[in-house]
Amino acid sequence: MFKAVILLQRRTDMSREQFAAWWLGSHADAARRLPGLRAATFNLVAGDGSEPVDGISELWFDDRAAFEAAYATEHGRAVAADSMAHVARRERLLVVEHPLVVAGHGAAGTAAGETRHG
Repeated sequence: MFKAVILLQRRTDMSREQFAAWWLGSHADAARRLPGLRAATFNLVAGDGSEPVDGISELWFDDRAAFEAAYATEHGRAVAADSMAHVARRERLLVVEHPLVVAGHGAAGTAAGETRHG
């Protein structure tokens, strides 16, 4: 599975509350309808507002081609444009995920309750 991590810094004229309302509201509704999207997580950054980013999204697709195809559609271009209209900075990182702990299963590659010694 392919994963994109997107770092967002809100516009300077937006409060943290305004950013969260937009991002977790109308933008999330549009993002979850991206063609080929397998999973998505939006992470609001906790803190006092001085952090370099305000939100981190994680988007999973079958592969990079599916990710690029999603954003090449009219809907995908609209989702990207909506982001750019609300942020001062956006960085897309294309990553290879290496799970260390899987919820309900203990360490990745071990049965629940087993420990891996390294």
